Amino acid sequence: MANGSLKDLKKFCFIALLEGISYLILLLIAMPLKYFADMPLFVKYFGWAHGVLFVLFCFYLVKVWQGFKWSFGKTAMAFIASLLPFGTFVLDKNLKKEYPELK
Repeated sequence: MANGSLKDLKKFCFIALLEGISYLILLLIAMPLKYFADMPLFVKYFGWAHGVLFVLFCFYLVKVWQGFKWSFGKTAMAFIASLLPFGTFVLDKNLKKEYPELK
């Protein structure tokens, strides 16, 4: 670990998991309720929560990128993981392999 804080990396992993969960809830529950059951309120609230978590994810991604001296490619892959369903879960698994002290 370069100058990176393990605390920041743990926060990043936690936020990544929350962001991934909120994304799945938005895609698999809230959106179908909006379009098939005419219940748009779930999208409003889960969309808002997901947006806040995504911004936090990006903030901590930049923080660990700089702190741990990640390559641009590794950082870009972490960002892309946040855009794919289940991507942040794969990211978390890979980070725990790379940094065993996260477990």
